[in-house]
This record gives sequence, structure tokens and C-alpha cells, in this order.
Amino acid sequence: MKTPLLLLPALLGLGAVAPSQAQTTSVWNNKQCAVVLTYDDAIDGNLDIVVPALDSVKLRGTFYLIGSSPVVAKRLPEWRRAAQRGHELGNHALMHPCDGSLPGRDFVTPDNDLSKYTLYRAVSEVRANNTLLNAIDGKTARTFAYPCGDLTVGGVKFYDQLQNDFVGARGVTSGLQTPAQIDLTNIDAYMINGQSGDYLVDLVKQAQKSHTLLVFLFHGVGGGHGLNVDLKAHRQLLRYLKAQEKNIWVAPMVDVAAKVKASQQTAAGKR
Repeated sequence: MKTPLLLLPALLGLGAVAPSQAQTTSVWNNKQCAVVLTYDDAIDGNLDIVVPALDSVKLRGTFYLIGSSPVVAKRLPEWRRAAQRGHELGNHALMHPCDGSLPGRDFVTPDNDLSKYTLYRAVSEVRANNTLLNAIDGKTARTFAYPCGDLTVGGVKFYDQLQNDFVGARGVTSGLQTPAQIDLTNIDAYMINGQSGDYLVDLVKQAQKSHTLLVFLFHGVGGGHGLNVDLKAHRQLLRYLKAQEKNIWVAPMVDVAAKVKASQQTAAGKR
């Protein structure tokens, strides 16, 4: 049977769109989207509340550890066990330096003021933290998270010297992105501080509809940090992710970034 001419534009349009969507979902393990749960600063609540909560629903997250944190030093065996269960121990720098010259940075001390760092010191401290993390989990592939989202030392992007040390780096700019849109040197993330469970779930639904990557940036869960999300809200998010596990790929940042990197390299090779 001949195809009516009026239908040809629609059919051609479908042919143009379908491969793109198929390529995107293949990066997300043939699911609608990818969700990454990240937790910053190596606080007690990560081990006391978050890891058990994730383990209870068999989801895996990324914990960005500050190497100098007392919670790292005092609880090494517990961090090691978390890594053994599939959670990523990410790099949040050795001293968590932030740019004290920026507005609202009264909390920055002279000892960890990134604006007073040399480029060499910034890079060296991140690499020293990688050595520590490797001693804990035995892994060489991991991701980095910029302390305070600060990217530069003296106007120079210090991560440029670290790209071979990591699979990717998480930033603090909110956004949902397709694999092609993602900048692996500064991956978008939604910082959560006091938002409701409905808000968290709605973000996931938006990612499902747009076939994009959604990264959550948590600090305290149920307390323990100035930036915090309510336990009920966090639990509501985990319940939704578990219920939708056939449609949503929930994985540590290192796994998702590796898939994105491979897809971008493949796309670049076809140009």
C-alpha cells in the first residue's frame, strides 16, 4: 500500500527523532533517565543515616569526602564497607578550600582560602586526597566535586590539570542535561536545602520526561549540617526512585560519568 503524501512529513520527522532518543536512553542503561545521589563533606550523618537508607532500598550513591575531616579519620572501616557495597567515595579535596574573596564567604578561614592558594597547592591537595581514598577503597576511578563550587585559582581553572585523574567533576549549577549537553569538567547538580519531598520527586519526573541526567547535591539529611533536607523528604525521594527502578537508572556519579564520557567520545569519532 502506498503511503499518503500527507503522512510523509510526519513519518520523516519520527525517523529523525527516534534515533536521537534511543541513543540517549542507551546511555542511561536503556532507561528513561539517570539520577545520581551525591552527599558532601563526610559528616557522621552520611554513615549513620544515609548509607543505611540507601542500602535498605538497594540504591547506591556518591559520598564526596574531605580528606581532613575527623569523620574520615575516625570511621575509616565504615567508609571502606560503604565502598564495598557499591557506594562511590568521591574526592571533595583534602582541606575543602573555598574562595574567601567572594561575597558571603565569612566562614572561610585563612588556612583554607582558595583565593590565597597557588595552582600547585590546589592540585596537589586534590591528588593527596585521591591517594587517601585509594587507600580506603582500593579504587582508581572516581569523580571530584568542587568545594563551594569554586572553579579557579588566580583566574585559572585548576581542574584542567586534574582531568586525567578523574572520570568527571560535579559542580553546583542547577540543570537537567542530555549526554551531549553535559560538561564532564563541571556537571550540573541541584543543591538541596529544605525543599520538600514533592519537589525532589517532581525533579525526577522532569528528568524522566526529558530523558536527562539529574544530580542531587545533599549535605545533611535529617540534621548534622547547616544545609539540610528533612528525613521524610529524603525518604519520599528514595521510595519513588525504588518504585520506578525499571524506568530510572540510579547509580554513583563515577558510573554515570563513565557512560557519558564513552558516548561523547563515540559521537566525536563520528564527526
